[in-house]
Amino acid sequence: MLDNLFNHRSIRKFKADPVEQEKLDTILQAASRASNTGNMQVYSVVVTRDADIRNKLWEAHFKQGMVLEAPVHLTFCADFNRFSKWCEQRKADPGYNNFLSFLTGAIDAMIAAQNAAIAAESLGLGICYLGTATWMASRMIEILDLPKLVVPVTAIVLGYPDENPPLTDRLPVEGIVHYEKYQDYLPVDIDRIHAEKESLESTLELLKVNGKETLAQIFTDNRYKRSDNRYFSRAFLKVLEQQGFMFNED
Repeated sequence: MLDNLFNHRSIRKFKADPVEQEKLDTILQAASRASNTGNMQVYSVVVTRDADIRNKLWEAHFKQGMVLEAPVHLTFCADFNRFSKWCEQRKADPGYNNFLSFLTGAIDAMIAAQNAAIAAESLGLGICYLGTATWMASRMIEILDLPKLVVPVTAIVLGYPDENPPLTDRLPVEGIVHYEKYQDYLPVDIDRIHAEKESLESTLELLKVNGKETLAQIFTDNRYKRSDNRYFSRAFLKVLEQQGFMFNED
């Protein structure tokens, strides 16, 4: 397990070989055993293998090739639909049409997704997370027929790897771990924590290609721009309202 964790690679090129049902069942069972809030399991996983539906998902995921190449697409959703219906059918009054409930379901869904990812890699498969599941949540809801109180929070493509990319750089552990209390970062800490990442040859090449002075500018100006963040934030809030997670009460 530790070998899998320390050698995790995001796979973006996949073989056409299908994933055996037995392996897929094991992965989904691992997801179902994830820690969750109050043992409510307020999440759902939509497994998509149909080529036509995956083609629609490919368009929704900004036409990333791996969505078409990978034989399995898993969409992890915050889901209070099932739990609320159970409550109603058992003479209980559910009160989960609110943002906190969405957040609860989203956390549960992400933990389940990571269980699935670790299980898949332990079985020799490759995975890649798709953050565009939230950026394009409205379209994902349409494609997958998600009812009220169900919202996608992440997706994973799954299959046999057709590449073996190098490990992606990470910040040193001291950069993300705080003992006892949060210790805010001084300028010297920021410099030290990011020094190795900023000095990589790949980083220097990235700066040259994009005509930027710092790596931070790649993130703020190219990858995750203020305008995009605001646009997709507004869109996602509309999705939460549409799906019943933003109650209006006097």
